Order: sequence, then C-alpha cells, then structure tokens
Amino acid sequence: MLSKIISQANVDHVEKWFERADKVVIVTHVSPDGDAIGSSLGLWHFLLSQGKTVHVIVPNAFPDFLKWMPGAKDIIQYNRYKEFADKLLQEADVICVLDLNVLSRLDEMQSAVANSPARKMLVDHHLYPGDFARITISHPHISSTSELVFRLICQLGNFSDISKEGAECIYAGMMTDTGAFTYNSNDREIYLIISELLSKGIDKDEIYRNVYNNNSEGRLRLKGYVLCEKMQLFPNFNAALITLSREEQKQFHYMKGDTEGLVNIPLSVKGICFSAFLREDTEKDMIKISLRSVGTFPCNEVASEYFNGGGHLNASGGEFYGPLDKAVELFKQALVKYEDLLLGKK
Repeated sequence: MLSKIISQANVDHVEKWFERADKVVIVTHVSPDGDAIGSSLGLWHFLLSQGKTVHVIVPNAFPDFLKWMPGAKDIIQYNRYKEFADKLLQEADVICVLDLNVLSRLDEMQSAVANSPARKMLVDHHLYPGDFARITISHPHISSTSELVFRLICQLGNFSDISKEGAECIYAGMMTDTGAFTYNSNDREIYLIISELLSKGIDKDEIYRNVYNNNSEGRLRLKGYVLCEKMQLFPNFNAALITLSREEQKQFHYMKGDTEGLVNIPLSVKGICFSAFLREDTEKDMIKISLRSVGTFPCNEVASEYFNGGGHLNASGGEFYGPLDKAVELFKQALVKYEDLLLGKK
C-alpha cells in the first residue's frame, strides 16, 4: 500500500480541473531530461485515456536516447514551432507544469505560459517552488516527478487507466532521475511502484538498454576522452572534476544528451564522494554545472551557494555566466569551504 503523500485537497482540486477541462497542455523545463520527458508523457498518456485533447510542449530539443518513449514523436518543441505552441497555450483550459520549481526554467516559453489564461498546476520534486500555480504539488523528498505523476494518478483512483506505454514513460523517468536507482532511491515505496509498473507489462531491462546502451560512436569516444584526459581527482578533498569546452564537444560531434551521466563516473573511484561536471553550453554563453555526491555530502548547497542552482542532496545543478576557468576557480573555493564535510569531519 502506497502512502497517500499528496494532500486530498489537492487531489480533489485536480480531479475537478481534469473533469471540466477539454484542452490540456503539459510543459517542462529547458533541455528536458529523462524525468521531464517521462513524467510529461506518462501524464499525457493518462489524459488521453480520459478523452482529453492534450499536448506536450518543451522549450527545446531533448536527447535522442529518450526518443524511443511512446508519444515522443508528438512532443512539440517551442523553439521550432513557437506560433503553434503559443496558440495551444492560449487556448488551454489547464496547463500542467512538470519537473521545475520556477517558470524561468521554461526559458523562452516563460512569458507564454505565465500570460496564458489557463488554470495552472505544478507537479515537481525540487526545493523552493514558486507561487505561479493555483495547485502546487511539491514534494522534494520524492525521487522524481515521474513518481509523483504515478502517485497522483493512483490517488485519483485511476491506476487501471495507466497503459503499458504510460508505464514505460513513468518508469524511464524514475530510472533516469535516480541513476538507474543508484541514488535518491532508498525509499521502499519506489520498489512497490516498480512492481505495479511491471504489472502493466513493461520490460525494465529493455528500457535500461534504450536509455543507457544506445550510444553514438561520438558519444562513446567522448566518454573515453573524458576519462583519459579530462577527469581530475582531488584526493585531499575526496572530490573530482570534469570540464569540457565547446571546442572539445565539437571534436566529438556533440549532440544534446551526449554528456548525460558523465558526472557520475568519478564517484566509482574509491574515496570520491563529490563529483562536478562543468560544460560550456553550445547554445548559450554560460557554463552548465552538474554536481553529484554520495552519502551525506550536500552538493545542493554547493550548487546554491556557488552556481545559482539547487536540487537534491546527492544530485543537483546550476549555471555560471563567465569563462570556464572562473567556474573552475569557484569549484576549488567550494572544496576549501566544504573541506570538513568532504572529509567526514562534521
């Protein structure tokens, strides 16, 4: 039996909105990851089963290794079909905002969503949710937004309406946001949910292969280059750093998503409890920051204090507007400040 963590007031509110709505739009954050796409498509499949006209709109492209998900071909990219997307957002009865805490993470979609007359609901698991939605379902202790979507559908009394296709998307979102259930995944109820998803006929092994064993040659060679040439270890701080410039990405024919998961690799080195990946963005003049940790080290605090970001205890991220070498300096400053925690002295 799953705990009913979503308040009954919110569940009742969502039920009324969905009953009255004809047109629903689902949106998620810029550079969508597995949880963003999985939760969006999981909810999309459910709402289709309820007879709704529903669209998923994302700010920009998402990785090829997520395009196998059922329904992915119907996702609308805002940066390619802005006029059509704006029309859908204006005409929507309800906009479901998934896997982000503030509208700024919608990038160029932000104003279109904010200015839409549609009723807005938020389903998310990040800290510090904004106040833009009339319904806010925010549970930072939950491993993924996909898990929250599953829980919401169940609390609505509609588990039977989750299709195999929807279950595949929800499982993929849960899997990718926990590093294949290697972090933020000690809650026993996660595995109860997996059992229920398996009852829908999903093949979790195939989903794993679709996501993690679906490399291009360039992506695989980039991984080798990163491990051989770019991984720096700081044993005095139990930390590691990977940096990647735009030129280096071009060398390996970088495509969106090719660096997914690289930040986790140094954590397999004995003694390393904190890993950072700093990558020059190929579209904007900024540095993308990914941070991972094991145990109790709060990488989300580092993200918030040094890189305008946040996230979860063991998985977080941020941004830095400036040259790569300055971002590296900030990382090294963080190591000094957090030395005692990194070495287990606090």
